[in-house]
Amino acid sequence: MNRLFNPRTVALIGASEKEGSVGKAIMENLLDSKTIQLFPVNIKKEKVLGYTCYDDISSVPETVDLAVIAIPAKRVPGVVEACGKAGVYGAVIISAGFKETGETGEELEAQIRDLREKYGMRIMGPNCLGMIRPGIGLNASFLQCSPKKGEIAFISQSGALGSAVLDWAVDTHVGFSMFASLGSMLDIDFGDLIDFLGEDPHTRSIMIYMEGVGNAKKFMSAARGFARNKPIIIIKPGRFNESAKAALSHTGSMAGDDVVYDAAFKRAGVVRVKEIGDLFNAAEVLDSKRLPEGPGLVIITNAGGPAVMATDTLIELGGKLVDLSDDSFMKLDACLPPSWSKNNPVDVLGDADTERYLNAVEICLKDPEVSGIMVIYTPQGASSPIALANALSEIAVKASVPIVTVMMGGREADKGREVFLQHDVPSYETPEEAIKTYMHMYHYGKNLELLYETPAEFSIDHTPPKHHLKALIKRAIREGRMILSEAESKSFLKDYGIPIAETYVAKDIEEAVSQAATIGYPVVLKISSSRITHKSDMGGVITGIDSVMQLREAYRTMISRVKEAYPAEENISVSVEKMVEKVDYEIMLGAKRDKDFGMAILFGMGGTLTEVFKDFSIALPPLNQTLARRVMETTRAYQMIQGFRGKAPVDMDQLEQLIVNFSNLIIDFPEISEVDINPVAISEGRCCALDARIIIDTQYTDTASTYPHLVITPYPTKYIMPWKMAGGGEILLRPIRPEDEPLEREMLRTLSDESLRYRFFRVIKNISHEMLTRFCNIDYDREMAIVAEVKENGERKIIGIGRLIIEPDFKQGEYAVVVHDTYQRKGIGYKLVDMLIGIGQEKGLEKIYGMVLLDNRGMLKICERLGFTVKQMPDRMTEVELRLK
Repeated sequence: MNRLFNPRTVALIGASEKEGSVGKAIMENLLDSKTIQLFPVNIKKEKVLGYTCYDDISSVPETVDLAVIAIPAKRVPGVVEACGKAGVYGAVIISAGFKETGETGEELEAQIRDLREKYGMRIMGPNCLGMIRPGIGLNASFLQCSPKKGEIAFISQSGALGSAVLDWAVDTHVGFSMFASLGSMLDIDFGDLIDFLGEDPHTRSIMIYMEGVGNAKKFMSAARGFARNKPIIIIKPGRFNESAKAALSHTGSMAGDDVVYDAAFKRAGVVRVKEIGDLFNAAEVLDSKRLPEGPGLVIITNAGGPAVMATDTLIELGGKLVDLSDDSFMKLDACLPPSWSKNNPVDVLGDADTERYLNAVEICLKDPEVSGIMVIYTPQGASSPIALANALSEIAVKASVPIVTVMMGGREADKGREVFLQHDVPSYETPEEAIKTYMHMYHYGKNLELLYETPAEFSIDHTPPKHHLKALIKRAIREGRMILSEAESKSFLKDYGIPIAETYVAKDIEEAVSQAATIGYPVVLKISSSRITHKSDMGGVITGIDSVMQLREAYRTMISRVKEAYPAEENISVSVEKMVEKVDYEIMLGAKRDKDFGMAILFGMGGTLTEVFKDFSIALPPLNQTLARRVMETTRAYQMIQGFRGKAPVDMDQLEQLIVNFSNLIIDFPEISEVDINPVAISEGRCCALDARIIIDTQYTDTASTYPHLVITPYPTKYIMPWKMAGGGEILLRPIRPEDEPLEREMLRTLSDESLRYRFFRVIKNISHEMLTRFCNIDYDREMAIVAEVKENGERKIIGIGRLIIEPDFKQGEYAVVVHDTYQRKGIGYKLVDMLIGIGQEKGLEKIYGMVLLDNRGMLKICERLGFTVKQMPDRMTEVELRLK
């Protein structure tokens, strides 16, 4: 990837001098670069634009880093193979005529894909505009515009929209670190470019125009890895619900494609915007170190109308005007004219000069409730926009909260905005733009904060009894059933610790009557059929039956309805269950297989009006306590179950545990395509599933992937193992979890200075939440941390950590190990390094390596015993390396 995007040698296959041709446009763009060697390739030409032309790629006298291919589609596979044989590192295929044209084009793409895998080269496209790297003067596209150098990367799936945005950006003087058009994404996709740009020191934020995610697992892994450090802003058009049309459950009918995209973006920590302008506005400010800690804003203005417009937009987007303190009001009263607004927005009046603005800003900055300040200028009064911008910029760059500015007016206001932008102070033409950007800043920071909040510790059974359930699924598939019965579905819930209302299946009404007498009235009668999509469709549930007569009458009514609708139906079952007599609230849990992001979990309002209210939220598994709470918080149901009209609030700990258990069920069964648990009744604070339906993917077949239905790798339980230390004493070795933050903090806090220096090459005293988040909340695809846990006086402690960080090319990884001083020389370090070697082998790495201080004799001895090669480096460092292949 680095050779492709920072090439020293470029071959243009299809170079041309023909006026108006793509080959000529690309050639002229490449000639502008002063850092590359250019080799035109065209069998029909001796020279192109004065440059010697080569018959084919094999004739080029240098190894080619990047081949730009602009020839008819049918010739591309042959050229790609020639590039592979010549050792070309990467190619950009501009040519169109592939899968977008139908079956023949798809076959051409398949040939190219096979050749890519055979030779290991990377390919962008086909059917793309190419790429531009202004920082190195590279324009490998046929676009006529050349953006200036900047720190924003723009990745576009659409060529037409990418071109239009690029034209607009050039006109408005927006600079780029990269522009890339992905085309068909045969190989290089969003995940690859996020990986590359995440490591690129010249990129501070990434903008994406996305039509479809492509490899969702790779995208989620890359985005989660870098969104904390570099904002990723996405605009994705198209709010489709195609998959909902054929749904067999409430969940399936509500969880359409677009809401799952929203959930995925939120889980990855990226920002989704709706308009092109928002894309650039957000990219300019989200990397700020001063993101607002709350939605509360102070608006300081010299005109009432724009302040009202700003307030309306702020409230509409979920923000609020902060209530200034009495002290702030007293100070504002002292420095502003008597007729100032005496409220927020703070109207400093039309005749305000620069000093009056600055005094108001300084006072508001000291108010502890203020999370951000917006300053609105309109062309009136004694202050010039340039003078105000210069003076306010000095304050803004030092302020502890963000200051966003609005300069309304003509040329002079434009000059003021330019001053602000030169000082990295956000500045806009309208109040609405400024408010939207401020709220993007708030939501981005808040989302990251919530994503990496330390979860509460739950008691999780990592080995629930599930093999008999796997057998049950296979039996149902053999019988041609895709919908499990309610009793079968509830057996899944019961084994995964989800409380259920016990259901008693009967073969006929007489047995149902007998069972009702045994469990006691009132009871619920349920009739189900393989033809009924939802029980409510046929009136298949009647509650509150309190006599034999009512039970028989209800049974006759429901059976007749089913027979009338489906005369040939034979798969009818009847069941009774003990009624939960006092139901305070009804919620639902569900899961659905999304075509892009795999299984998605739904939480929302339950009961018979589920699809009427459509009050729900979506999350991607796996879930922990924090994520379980998050999926609930955005729903009205969540507000209701806190206590409504005198009813007891839900036991939130139990409900969160229930959702985490449900997530674990979904993780363990890739054979499941949809699940409905509706309703989950809440009575006196406690939860109980009254109904359940599981739908099987009858096309599912076992795959090499353990979790083919997930885009986020769950907790890897296979690495959990007990182990005995040298000299006695048992410890538990297991992968790290987000919940381990307090334990890791305590371990690092009590390490000696020497152990800290050996691990981090310096002594760390300030162990922040952000640092521990990076250590504990990891992507198990890209990183593995194994902790050694011991119990001392009944309390769990982490006494050692081995970490392997896999580099984006997935060919090598860097390891590091630390063992607590009181447990050194017991073989723990040796065991941890050996485990990391095994994990590296399992992940197909070519080598693992580490940096070790020269005086860290203990680790160097371990490395020598395990077969690492040791190379001395400057500054008393050594590099240790172990080849795995």
